[in-house]
Amino acid sequence: MSDLNDPRVFFAAERTLLAWNRTSLSLMAFGFVIERFGLFARLLAPADAPALSGRASLWIGIIFILIGSGVAAVSVREYRKVLATLKPVEIPEGYRVNLGVFTNLAVAILGAALTVYLLQGV
Repeated sequence: MSDLNDPRVFFAAERTLLAWNRTSLSLMAFGFVIERFGLFARLLAPADAPALSGRASLWIGIIFILIGSGVAAVSVREYRKVLATLKPVEIPEGYRVNLGVFTNLAVAILGAALTVYLLQGV
């Protein structure tokens, strides 16, 4: 239990959750760029060059996307742990504490869906 009785503790936890959300989105975007780089490299390769398979960029990109999805999911669990330690006086009345949770869960689910989509072409 927190003994501060200050709503700033809650808002700090929420800012941390949203920072992890940005981190997960960045990891997933970076993974998507890496995954698509294989296609870009094949398009720019000279006609007489050996064909690039692009499998390495695919799997490295998929790994980054899955890490980003995992970060979004784990950050929700950590945020919930912090919320459990707060007193009701530390959470402003009427404030919706689950909007950040829903956002992170949506990012995690969409990251998993993106992974499934990208693996369809393998």
